[in-house]
Amino acid sequence: VQLQASGGGLVQTGDSLRLSCAASGSTARGFEVGWFRQTSGNEREIVAGISRSGNRKWYGDSANGRFTISRDNAKNTVYLQMSDLKPEDTAVYTCAQRYNNAVPWGSWGPGTLVTVSS
Repeated sequence: VQLQASGGGLVQTGDSLRLSCAASGSTARGFEVGWFRQTSGNEREIVAGISRSGNRKWYGDSANGRFTISRDNAKNTVYLQMSDLKPEDTAVYTCAQRYNNAVPWGSWGPGTLVTVSS
């Protein structure tokens, strides 16, 4: 299974953007899914995570109340709605999955670049 992130692009400060994370080859509905981001020279950081049912969500400090994670298990897709984007949100965003928090994140796929201009 590989997760494919999409929806990135060039936006301006204050804009909104919705990223999608789709699973191919198998279903992701049986896994927790997390959104991560990484900039050049920095470690990858978690942005948000969501439980298998979607009832539990958690956010990293970078989300700061501006990002919302959701999932549509019928479509095998997890979304990251980002609003009030800032230049410091510029990064490559990727998604990954895990069965639970006792195992590492996996099924990393290619990321999607989000660029926020000032």
